[in-house]
Amino acid sequence: MSQRASRPTEAVAFADILQAQKTIRPFLAPTPLYHYPSLDTLVGAEIYVKHENYQPIGAFKVRGGINLMAHLPQAYRDSGVVTASTGNHGQSIAYAAQQFGVRATIVVPEGANPVKVAAMRSYGAEVIFHGADFEACKRYCSVLEAEQGMRYINSGNEPHLIAGVGTHTLEIFTEQPHIDVLIVPLGGGSGVAGACLAAKTIRPQTRVIAVQASGAPAGYLTWQARERRTAAIDTFAAGLATGEPFMMPQELIWPRLDDFVLVDDQEMRIAIRHFLEKAKTLAEPAGAAPLAAALKMRDSLQGKKVALILSGGNISPAELSECLALDLPA
Repeated sequence: MSQRASRPTEAVAFADILQAQKTIRPFLAPTPLYHYPSLDTLVGAEIYVKHENYQPIGAFKVRGGINLMAHLPQAYRDSGVVTASTGNHGQSIAYAAQQFGVRATIVVPEGANPVKVAAMRSYGAEVIFHGADFEACKRYCSVLEAEQGMRYINSGNEPHLIAGVGTHTLEIFTEQPHIDVLIVPLGGGSGVAGACLAAKTIRPQTRVIAVQASGAPAGYLTWQARERRTAAIDTFAAGLATGEPFMMPQELIWPRLDDFVLVDDQEMRIAIRHFLEKAKTLAEPAGAAPLAAALKMRDSLQGKKVALILSGGNISPAELSECLALDLPA
């Protein structure tokens, strides 16, 4: 692996991802990267799936959670941590906090995915329902931080989170060093930022493409404008349902990201169904977004070696039922 100097103002460097790999290895084994000929036929490319849905919490964010908690100062290990989440980030912090004996409080929106909420509680976290969406949860975290002296963990603007999740891309290139295109879902942006840092250092010619829900395009609009843009949230993909951008990952992807694709809810439902039938694996909406993007841009992917980061598999029974009810063409 080659290593290129990071820009001096950047919060995360490739060396941080290498260090994070050493930090998380005692806690997390590498996830599989599987090739699926049935998906090759569907897309017209050589498709590899990075199975982050096989993580202990069923999602990639646990990499960042472990890395951050391992570096948490003792004072905050004593006072506890608080964070806002639509599900997977909260599970990550809850799981990692349990591993390190830290008290965790997770603020989730009213109506949050019950599968994810139950998982957070199973890891010992206190779950507080507050507000209609992720942005309301973030505001309430600031209140709890001030009142109780806990460490507020921002789900996007945290160097240790970005470095930790970037390890999924190190693993991809260890197994398949000649990936032509890497497609990564973007909610807060930590996963895409980590992927860009790793991929563009290891193999600069690899195209890194972000994918976001068309019903929550704040990250896409911010990437286009190169300045903060907000957007309304209207998507069932909880992992992509962010109305405001996180600027730390945005500034990391601006000089590195090659393209950005928006997919709608129906396209993600179809991709979930394809993952289930053709790869025999369960994807949540955000996790299926890279396959939805690949199908949308299949003409430009013909004959290429493509890696899809299946970021998580925490889909609710109701969401899965909608996907199973689809009448897909033969």
